[in-house]
Amino acid sequence: MNDKIDTREQILHAAMDRIKHYGYAKTTMAEIARDCDMSAGNIYRFFASKIDIAEAMARKLNMEINAQNAALARGPGSAPDKMRKFHHSAMKTTFEKLDNDAKVLEVAEVLAHERPTFANEELAQERVYLVQILEQGVAEGDFAPMENPHFIAEMMQSATMKFRYPQLWSRLTLPKLERELDGVMDIVLAGLSVPIKTRELLNAK
Repeated sequence: MNDKIDTREQILHAAMDRIKHYGYAKTTMAEIARDCDMSAGNIYRFFASKIDIAEAMARKLNMEINAQNAALARGPGSAPDKMRKFHHSAMKTTFEKLDNDAKVLEVAEVLAHERPTFANEELAQERVYLVQILEQGVAEGDFAPMENPHFIAEMMQSATMKFRYPQLWSRLTLPKLERELDGVMDIVLAGLSVPIKTRELLNAK
């Protein structure tokens, strides 16, 4: 690890510690710099603003979820089982991270408002794995042939967004969310077993 990466990681670690203790709104760049024994001016060489630090924090969390998704998509098991596990594991990981620390939830809420492109990038990465599972399902006969699996993956994300970032949408407990997600997945998986005419769906808009 070179010195720049070391310093960047040091800043991120100090920022996470301070934000988890005091919250995002009450944390300043000057305080983070002081925790790192550096000048406020020096910290701006690595992060242009506090929201950039928040985004970097979120990316570290999403790297864990993306690694889970990648392993699941290429691992053993049927496509319907993978699709159900995919959504449950992502929901549980995010729920537990946010539930264990309300200050992390504050960061998520700020990012949702100030950096919508960040969420879009993460959703695009998630679709890569969803498409892999959809294509496996078609190849193995569990899902009906589909003209555009990318479109189907996008619509699945829209249908399950409540479960991807649960505390941003509801105050339900994890068991209640899991019950709801199972019901939604029952409907989605049943729908995937019949032909989906993507072109007709698009033309109907």
